Amino acid sequence: MAAANSSLENPMRVNSRRSSNTIHPVDVEAPPAAVTPGPIVYREVKHFKKWIPWLVPAIVVANTIMLIITMYVNDCPKNSVSCIATFLGRFAFQPFKENPLLGPSSATLQKMGALDVTKVVDGHQGWRLITCNWLHGGVFHLLANMLSLLVIGIRLEREFGFVKIGLIYVISGFGGSLLSALFIQSNISVGASGALFGLLGSMLSELITNWTIYANKVAAFVTLLVIIIINLAVGILPHVDNFAHIGGFLSGFFLGFVFLIRPQFGWVSQKYAPYGNVSSTKSKFKMYQCILWVISLVLLIVGLTVGLVMLLRGVDANDHCSWCHYLSCVPTSRWSCNTQPDYCMSYQTGNQVNVTCSSNGKSNIYTLSGATSSQIQSLCSQTCS
Repeated sequence: MAAANSSLENPMRVNSRRSSNTIHPVDVEAPPAAVTPGPIVYREVKHFKKWIPWLVPAIVVANTIMLIITMYVNDCPKNSVSCIATFLGRFAFQPFKENPLLGPSSATLQKMGALDVTKVVDGHQGWRLITCNWLHGGVFHLLANMLSLLVIGIRLEREFGFVKIGLIYVISGFGGSLLSALFIQSNISVGASGALFGLLGSMLSELITNWTIYANKVAAFVTLLVIIIINLAVGILPHVDNFAHIGGFLSGFFLGFVFLIRPQFGWVSQKYAPYGNVSSTKSKFKMYQCILWVISLVLLIVGLTVGLVMLLRGVDANDHCSWCHYLSCVPTSRWSCNTQPDYCMSYQTGNQVNVTCSSNGKSNIYTLSGATSSQIQSLCSQTCS
């Protein structure tokens, strides 16, 4: 019975001819296969790759190590009359009057690679335009910069990878040092602020060039712009190198258009659309993105090249812009923008050292036998402060 049912369920037509009461099968025709539409194969639409941030934490560690090495070289107990936190031994800090940031002396920073325009131009030490970005004036300076770097840099590295963010960081730092050297030529400069402002600038240009892929773009743009303006406004205070901030910001702003460009969603959707379902071909980038890419690259290369040539020729940019110094410091009744280095007259009588500051006329007498030049420089900084 089961066999009969099976025969009914699977009918087969047999063409045969009879011969001697024997049935000879001639041909067997299989039933036509039912034509059913196959399933549409969709490719998974992947979001932009997320990177594991490691470069930004590594930069934080490197800057911290550099401050430790700088404090070791500084050796305050040996080279200064008084120190802060003497229990740290040779890692003790300079007096607050000399360095309120809990850090080394200016002489030590200069020895470690601080930006000194005289040494860059006359001593052909152009490497200081890079090394100054890895030095900090003290613990407070380091904490402020590195916390900002972690907040800004990790997000960018996760989105765009360590190569692009690393290039933006280094080139922006160089751009900040370059503009600083063109306008501030009487003092040394250290810090990663130029590189940090470069990352801020790249965030702004990234938002602009990838405008069509963001939601709440206007709110994000206004928020970011307010943050940038506030940080630049802080730079008008004395002893803050706002030219490094501005130079780093402009460099990072142009680099953002070059490195942080995203393909438009139409091209991404086309790439992951079902096979054979693409109605029209879309370009990877919009026309305005390509225009901004070209303009930014040209302006960046020309700007850095012209600035470097001017610096190496000993040009003081203040001679060509009489008001630009207000971008870095605005004098008020509460503070002065005089940034001239400290110069002192000193002479020693027995165990007493008389130090007179040439800028403010103050004079102090210190008890110190066999004063070294670094100790006298430290006393000069305290007298002039």
